[in-house]
Amino acid sequence: MPTEPFQIAGSIEDALSAMATGARPVAGGTDLVVGARQGKSPLPSNLVAVDRIVELSTIEQNAEGVIVGAGVTHATLMTDPLITSGYTALADAAALVGSPATRNVGTLGGNVMNGSPAMDTGAPLIVLGAMIDLRSQGGSRRVAPSKLWTGPGSTSASDDELCVAVALPKRSERSGSAYVRLEYRRAMEIAVVGAAASVELNDEGVIEQVAIALTAVAPTIVALEGLTDLVGRRVDEDVLAAVAAIASSQAQPISDLRAGADYRAHTVGVMARRAVDAAARRAAGETIEVPVNRAEGVGRTDRP
Repeated sequence: MPTEPFQIAGSIEDALSAMATGARPVAGGTDLVVGARQGKSPLPSNLVAVDRIVELSTIEQNAEGVIVGAGVTHATLMTDPLITSGYTALADAAALVGSPATRNVGTLGGNVMNGSPAMDTGAPLIVLGAMIDLRSQGGSRRVAPSKLWTGPGSTSASDDELCVAVALPKRSERSGSAYVRLEYRRAMEIAVVGAAASVELNDEGVIEQVAIALTAVAPTIVALEGLTDLVGRRVDEDVLAAVAAIASSQAQPISDLRAGADYRAHTVGVMARRAVDAAARRAAGETIEVPVNRAEGVGRTDRP
């Protein structure tokens, strides 16, 4: 065990050394503190702070795409030009996380490793084809989100593995993405249901590729299957109705204090069609401000 209950890492190597002896990493601490206050899990006896590691806080473009450091905050994601231009669904999601205070300290890596099926960034990462970079003293590996998230609040990462980055593959010029969620109020709300979509159009404006993922309707984020019939079609009312039907049929929601299973199954279809519509419009060159929820009036309580 570490000699000190709380350590501050100045480098990734420092953090991995502490984790190898039992320390748990913490950056913004938003999920950690809330979980302890709600009695879900006690605070770890040994922590290593990773928020001062410069390497974890960068967003860099390379020939393959963009590498987002695990310590990048949601506030940065929602405004960074690389993210808002090419990976807009992730910006949409980051803009909806918690409150401004939460967004300014909460990190992408913390959201990913929390493993919540209601996390806002999860569905965008899936439709964008993201990969998660994990590192330990024993080496590094890159894993798909679908292989990382194993259940509510659980991951396949070992205790000594640190999430160091999220790799986003290069996007085509005629692609667009969006994330939309149902919310009862406009702040400090986790997703009742949500959906992310990525759409690539060809030169004739018909669908060349499409991916959709759902939030808060199963033990993990759901990547929709059976979308091949949408390829080669224009995004019209028939396509959007098909998207809603597919999403509702593949959802596996539960009933809880926030919403019933039948309600979730229906509304996630509505969110999926809105996400596909916004993603396709962005792919066609239309500017829809981040986040889609605010730009399109989704979830507002002050509209007629």
